[in-house]
Amino acid sequence: MDMKKREYSKMGTEPVGKLMLTLGIPIVFSMMLQAVYNIVDSAYLSNMKEAGEEALTALGLAFPIQLFMVAVAIGTGVGTNALLAKSMGQGKWEKANQVAGNAGFLGVVISVVFLIFGLVGIPAYVNSQNAGGAIHEMVLQMAVDYLRICCCCSFGIVFFSIYEKILQATGRSLYSTIAQVVGAVVNIVMDPILIYGWFGVPSMGVKGAAYATIIGQIVSAGMVFFFHLKLNGELDKKWYYSRPNAAIIKEIYAIGLPAILSQALLTAMTYGLNVILAKLPEVGQNAVTVYGLYCKIQQMIIFAAVGVRDAITPVVSFSFGMKNKKRIRAGIHFGLYFTTVLMVIGLLLMESMAVPLTRFFSLSDVSYRLCVDCIRIVSLAFVFAGLCIAFQGIFQAIECGVESLLISVGRQVLFVLPVAAIIGSFVTGVENASMIWWTFLLGETLTLLCAGLMYVRAVKKKIGSWDSPSYQQERVS
Repeated sequence: MDMKKREYSKMGTEPVGKLMLTLGIPIVFSMMLQAVYNIVDSAYLSNMKEAGEEALTALGLAFPIQLFMVAVAIGTGVGTNALLAKSMGQGKWEKANQVAGNAGFLGVVISVVFLIFGLVGIPAYVNSQNAGGAIHEMVLQMAVDYLRICCCCSFGIVFFSIYEKILQATGRSLYSTIAQVVGAVVNIVMDPILIYGWFGVPSMGVKGAAYATIIGQIVSAGMVFFFHLKLNGELDKKWYYSRPNAAIIKEIYAIGLPAILSQALLTAMTYGLNVILAKLPEVGQNAVTVYGLYCKIQQMIIFAAVGVRDAITPVVSFSFGMKNKKRIRAGIHFGLYFTTVLMVIGLLLMESMAVPLTRFFSLSDVSYRLCVDCIRIVSLAFVFAGLCIAFQGIFQAIECGVESLLISVGRQVLFVLPVAAIIGSFVTGVENASMIWWTFLLGETLTLLCAGLMYVRAVKKKIGSWDSPSYQQERVS
């Protein structure tokens, strides 16, 4: 029966290009939709009658912790995804059941940790980003209010991220997309009702945006869990598979921890840049506002690359478990090709839409000019950034988590924060403030060069040995 499951699994038999499109299109669509509703969130807040731009700044201060929550949840999901796909590829169905069950247990633990942080740690974190004293007290309080709600109710994003990855590992990414679409629609509908106080609901401003966000996340989480229970028939959902198994958890995080750390480095980068930008003469708060806003805008494109990466990982990982070199190479080829095409389209789109996108938000003159320049300069790095993200998916699939982590170290810390600090020291006011945005192009270019070198070495180490006579004899015996 186990062999039959493996034999007829489309993850092991369907043409790789078609399989990657089948998996990737729903993921890319759902990721880009998530970016769109993040932008809508910001647009609603920026157009409040009072303190709209200040609300955007508050979201920028809250953003690093939101990224960290997503990092822990998605990293756990990535480890679950790759280990589950590999176990199914090897026909180890008892282990696959334990992987899925332990992922649910980990979701509970993660949610409790963020609940505790939400209750006691938020004010200290928010105030630490105001080292230069440029950010108004009202903005800091808005950030505290927003982030406390998101952290205390993090279980929605945590469980969605984990069960989304389980559905992707079993080849059912369409259903995770449906769940995310429904959650996004709920968020978008609830935003104006709770922010502006429509239909008799009290106007809650920034708090309303936070409540709309967690409601949408909870709806998505409930749906992916339902789909997992009803559709993943090859997995046994008996309760005892959720009992913590140290060996399974260790394997999940052997793959997922580098993904968590790489995403956490994005948190460190965003936090560090907020501190650097807040110190810029004359434009500190404006620069923090623009950077936070641009992070939301660029997600429309970068999330497309993340979506392709999330298709690369299970396809290549399943083939890696089967020791099928041809399918591994095909998965890598199609993954890099699709990523490049999407990033070129994104670059052209952002360059042509920089002004209309910026006008979508209610910004001061200084913030408006900084935002247009930010979009046009940073978007030049899209192709390099997308390929770096694709290589991370490849490394995760062939169990090279350290290499995946090193890519994040390069593009989010090593080649960014020191350079930004140096460039920031030369910024003297509004006229040359946009110099700071060139940091990203340099960081992505240097990181991609390093990723290419690591890829050649990793393939030789992990796959090249399969052709050796000693390895072939070992497989036969």
